[in-house]
Amino acid sequence: MLGVTKEATEKDLKNAFRSLARKYHPDRSTEENAEDKFKEIQEAYAVLSDGEKRQMYDRFGHDGPSGSPFGGFGGGGFNVNLEDILGGDFFSSFFGGGSRRSSPRRGNDILIRHSINLESVLNGTSENIEIELPIKCKDCDGSGGENGETQTCSDCGGQGRVRARQQIGPFVQDVVRECSSCSGVGRTIKSKCKTCNGSGRNLEETKLRFNIPLGAEDGTRLRMRGKGEPPVNSNGENGDLFIELEIEQHPWFERSNADLIMSLPLGYSDLILGTQVTLPHIDGDELVIKVPAQTNSGETLEIRKRGLPRTRGSGRGDVVVLVKLHMPKKVSKEVKKSLNSLRDNLAPKDIISRVEEDAEQRRK
Repeated sequence: MLGVTKEATEKDLKNAFRSLARKYHPDRSTEENAEDKFKEIQEAYAVLSDGEKRQMYDRFGHDGPSGSPFGGFGGGGFNVNLEDILGGDFFSSFFGGGSRRSSPRRGNDILIRHSINLESVLNGTSENIEIELPIKCKDCDGSGGENGETQTCSDCGGQGRVRARQQIGPFVQDVVRECSSCSGVGRTIKSKCKTCNGSGRNLEETKLRFNIPLGAEDGTRLRMRGKGEPPVNSNGENGDLFIELEIEQHPWFERSNADLIMSLPLGYSDLILGTQVTLPHIDGDELVIKVPAQTNSGETLEIRKRGLPRTRGSGRGDVVVLVKLHMPKKVSKEVKKSLNSLRDNLAPKDIISRVEEDAEQRRK
């Protein structure tokens, strides 16, 4: 199984096992039968590395006294340290191994949301806000200890990591984990700082100023480096502050990238005769919508370069106006009488021809 001769030394066995274990370890190997192979290699090494079991193997052969491969040699309960065989770095990527002290940590990031209107998106304004943000406690210098005093963690000896023994089948693996007592810092506090109650941070009203990018979209996140939470025990650098933009709903505009879309309900006479509508616009100038005579309900009109700034390229998008027929909720008797007198003049003469013509125009 290990590919060694009967004269193999302990060093030969270890080298053979190391080579095969690295090849067939289930967490590394791409072989289909890697898991079964690895178990067989484990059992073979456990038997051959034990002097008494090896003598029995040399005497009875591969099947052993019980008739099954290595089964008669007491396959369970082996106490072999894989770290000694494979090296301490082999399992570090699986079990968090390693013996170096943890590097300085970054504080957590903070996310806040800020609402802006379409005018700010169009013009790219500068915004000012005041919020409470966590800062390093000045009385304990962020350590959380009274007067800034800390002591070496007794559980990890100041290393920030502790060694533990883990059973992997018949093998024992020594793994290194972050110390839970000091959160990997290596130091603990004797008594809590009265100002921050041991947290190492306080809330402070902070004024922030930031710029809205031209054409910013809903959900855009702006980053302010170093404005996030301070690190644990002041060991490291501050996190970042993210400001997520929320675009307020406009009274009549909807947005499609750089274009602004709106609907314009008009009376039947306006659609037949044509009209002109003037609305206030987000750029400060009046938005003049010219509706040609004989405009159908459902048609769109485009007003070029009066939309939002394009984030890619230059210039502005368009304003797209969807023309709709306004249907009054109530109609007086006089109006109904007038409409009846106009019914024959306004209705299509040949309904089938009109339906076909409308379908043809729609499919263009």
